[in-house]
Amino acid sequence: MIFWIVATALVGTTAAMLAVAMLKRRENEEHPAAYDLRVYRDQLKEVDRDLARGVLAEDDAERMRTEIARRILAADAQMQKHDAEAQTSTGSTKAFAALLVAAVIGASFGLYLWLGVPGHPDMPLQVRFETLSEQMKARPSQADIEAEQTPTPALEPDPEFAELMEKLRKAVADNPDDLRGQSLLARNESSLGNHKAAYAAQAQVLALKGDAATAGDYVLHANLLIAAAQNYVSPEAEASLRAALQLDPLNNLGRYYLGLMMWQNGRPDAAFRLWDQVLRQSPAEAPWVPAIRSTISELAWYAGVDYKMPPAPHAAVAGPSEDDVAAAQELTAEDRQAMIESMVAGLSDRLATEGGTPQEWAQLISAYGVLGETARAQAIWTEAQQVFASVPEALEIVRAGAERAGLLQ
Repeated sequence: MIFWIVATALVGTTAAMLAVAMLKRRENEEHPAAYDLRVYRDQLKEVDRDLARGVLAEDDAERMRTEIARRILAADAQMQKHDAEAQTSTGSTKAFAALLVAAVIGASFGLYLWLGVPGHPDMPLQVRFETLSEQMKARPSQADIEAEQTPTPALEPDPEFAELMEKLRKAVADNPDDLRGQSLLARNESSLGNHKAAYAAQAQVLALKGDAATAGDYVLHANLLIAAAQNYVSPEAEASLRAALQLDPLNNLGRYYLGLMMWQNGRPDAAFRLWDQVLRQSPAEAPWVPAIRSTISELAWYAGVDYKMPPAPHAAVAGPSEDDVAAAQELTAEDRQAMIESMVAGLSDRLATEGGTPQEWAQLISAYGVLGETARAQAIWTEAQQVFASVPEALEIVRAGAERAGLLQ
């Protein structure tokens, strides 16, 4: 009830202000003819004064009075016409103002009834997050979502490859504890589009490796599950992603998929934070970068963030070739120093405009330390602490570069 009272008061006040603005005439507003009448009356008085002083003759004064009188009649006619029109238009203006008030009130409540949820209780932000968390836990499983979807037809391999696949499947079936066989089966089934068979084989790889399984193994398992569910991140895929990020918190593909899961489950704020970090810390050629760049602006809008997308990254700068190294050996010490400083400056410019991986930031800080430019190294270390403040694991990598540069004792 309080909501409706407040909403009604706000809408009514807004509509009333619009109506008053239409009906209220501007202060000191008058028709131009009213000003003309005052001027003409002053002119008549001036004619009488000139006649009394003997400046004007009686005949000239009479002609001027006649002309001024004619102008007074014309101005008075304009005033009467204006007053009549004002009286006529007042009724229509009031009617239009009333119609505007009704339209504002009706449109406001109609829009709320269409977009809002009348009768729904107030839900504080923390309660919303808790509700979304519960809904996320209760979302459909991998098996449920696969049962609802139409499976994608597998690719038809050439006869030779098909024969090899049959042999591989039989060999793995006969020896399910063969780690290499399960790994090969997972990758080859995936290449044929048999995602279900692929993630089953990769699950066996994880079981066989046990504690030796890497972050890449878990991300591959999650990737196959997501592909089988047609880009849906199931609880089973999430479990593998969480395991991967425990082993490697900076795994960009794992963080990308975790952000996708948040986006699918009503948490654009969490998805935006993950994808913004991944976008800034991924190499240009990473396959997930175009997907993030095409969506993150919309994601930022839903998250309520005023976001400016970083410029499109260029391909990573390649290291010197053998010819470059050979040519550098022929340079003087001064020229070699200049070449090194140029390469370091190029890396610095790229990180400043496009961002980069923590390893690149650490490399830049270390390079400036070697060049003896401690002030620049310190400035970049300070900036890096702000860039990677929310990613402690990345900050530790950059810290190692600061230690090599002699900035930390």
